[in-house]
Amino acid sequence: MGLIWSLIVGGVIGAIAGAITKKGSSMGIIANVIAGLVGSAIGQSLLGHWGPTVAGMAVIPSIIGAVILVAIVSFFFGRNQ
Repeated sequence: MGLIWSLIVGGVIGAIAGAITKKGSSMGIIANVIAGLVGSAIGQSLLGHWGPTVAGMAVIPSIIGAVILVAIVSFFFGRNQ
């Protein structure tokens, strides 16, 4: 059950990052989950584990990390949607 919960929270974090960067329409569900999980790892590595925590992920650093990840990936792959 923990893995499913992490995937759901990762997807929500990825969707929030896509909405913030205005790249959400070009990302699918799997891309949202990947962006959320990888962005969470990046954000927590750079910013630490502060703020509210859901499924073992600190929400605010995770969203910031996912926004950074989505912005960098969209820059290199040229998605202008």
